[in-house]
Amino acid sequence: MSLCVLGVESSCDETAVAVVRRGDDGTVEVLSSVIHSQVVKHAVYGGVVPEIAARSHVETIDDLARLALSQAAEKGVGVDDIDAVAATAGPGLIGGVMVGLSFAKGFALSRGLPLIGVNHLEGHALSVRLTHDVPFPFLLLLVSGGHCQLLHVRGVGDYERLGTTIDDAAGEAFDKIAKTLGLGYPGGPALEAEAAKGDATRFTLPRALLGRKDCDFSYSGLKTAAAKIAMEQVKTPQDRADLCASVQAAIARQLVERSARAMRAFKAENRVDSPAFVVAGGVAANKTVRSELSALAEKEGFDFVAPPLAYCTDNAAMIALAGLERFALMQAAADYDGDKQVHDGLSALARPRWPLDERRALSAPIHKYSGRKGAKA
Repeated sequence: MSLCVLGVESSCDETAVAVVRRGDDGTVEVLSSVIHSQVVKHAVYGGVVPEIAARSHVETIDDLARLALSQAAEKGVGVDDIDAVAATAGPGLIGGVMVGLSFAKGFALSRGLPLIGVNHLEGHALSVRLTHDVPFPFLLLLVSGGHCQLLHVRGVGDYERLGTTIDDAAGEAFDKIAKTLGLGYPGGPALEAEAAKGDATRFTLPRALLGRKDCDFSYSGLKTAAAKIAMEQVKTPQDRADLCASVQAAIARQLVERSARAMRAFKAENRVDSPAFVVAGGVAANKTVRSELSALAEKEGFDFVAPPLAYCTDNAAMIALAGLERFALMQAAADYDGDKQVHDGLSALARPRWPLDERRALSAPIHKYSGRKGAKA
């Protein structure tokens, strides 16, 4: 059955609205995907300021929704053709999440549509299915901002955490080291550009958790070591480029090492030919990271799949798709009663933390104390 979902994303420093349709044949089509970036507003501070981000979401979300709906209408899908509304309900900066979720609630209530609160990380996890017909199960490396996880994806809403960061994530390491080097914000792309001019073998950087055989990540030691080298040894532009290249290589190396372990565990449980290894999230846009992970997948007998660059960073199309997938499951369930008022629904809460594998996050927490915001990963 054909389904059409309006998606809203506002968990960090980008406000986004999209309309996604899945046809009767299962083909997914992004009818519109509009994004307003706040990079200029936050660049002067060297990072995202939550209050500024939330205010910008408030100021832009109405116009973005009108534009997204207008673009969808040009392709023959009007507002009356929308079947459901999906919005990021967490994790993320709570002020921004509340703005997008509140807008989605108002839209759903005014149109008598069901509302699906989407886990932002699930949006990234399923984003590859916007453009590729990737069957379940698949192995996922999710590297997005403050998240760095390896997940066994068995289906929509069915995720097993194989590994996660115990401190800083890969994206945080890119951004924080870039800031230390004075490369500005956003740091990841700036560091990558500098690394292209450098020698990745110039500086020796620590390799974390070498004695452990699990799939967890750690980048705090790398961040500290890079800061020390920056203070003591970086004197010229070439020194800086060499350090950037060395940092990028070290980050990619750890991603490859942990992914290789996860691949072996995945193949031991799933006897399938050419399983998919999906890499999603903002760090997946880094060309060096993509190249090394692609080579690893080929070596281990996996099909390497990554979303197009436009769907690696935060966007609303992935949120619309995750909502569409969940809404389709609701409709297929035996107890679905056709009520179009609420599913998650208008009582859905904004959550600053929301692990994909909540069972493991609670039973085997990375941090001893999860705090009042809940388990982190």
